[in-house]
Amino acid sequence: MPDNRSGKQAGKIGPGRMVLVVGPSGAGKDTLILALRERLKDRRDVHFARRAITREADPNAEDHDTLSRDEFDRLTVSGEAALSWEAHGLGYVIPKSCDDIIRSGGTVIANGSRSILARAAEKYENALVLLITAPVEVLAERLAARGRESREEILERLNRADLEPENIGNLIRIENTGTIEAAVDEMMKALGLDF
Repeated sequence: MPDNRSGKQAGKIGPGRMVLVVGPSGAGKDTLILALRERLKDRRDVHFARRAITREADPNAEDHDTLSRDEFDRLTVSGEAALSWEAHGLGYVIPKSCDDIIRSGGTVIANGSRSILARAAEKYENALVLLITAPVEVLAERLAARGRESREEILERLNRADLEPENIGNLIRIENTGTIEAAVDEMMKALGLDF
């Protein structure tokens, strides 16, 4: 509900931004987040959220904090997480400290999930979604190159995937089929940040 004095949404967290980077497996989301982080390393107003996940750390995967299922449940139920969700049998948490950064006017960039986009839009004055994607054939090729799944599992994953979220405001689609630098340039443009 609008606050008549300021035009802002009453009860929403701001004035900073929550930027959720989402996309199907194989789109290159993690690679682009790392490259964007490197590009923005000197910006004090931009913070990259460190997720907590209910799995052990893996040197070949995302650098994250590990939490137990009980800790995940407690954080989720108590509201002590900025955002949380479950996917593929795992629990994911974006830390509550990110809300303070947004309250102070900063930008938080987080590796997110399509399942929390509506919740983020309800919670934050300025929620932006960067959808990293690529044609299905490219996604299938990248997933096959990982060697983690059979062809049947890959096809099932892609058929199950919601590659184009609907009814999400402030969504910017970034096709990741060129160089990493070109995709990061598009992300910078979407964020309205100087090169």
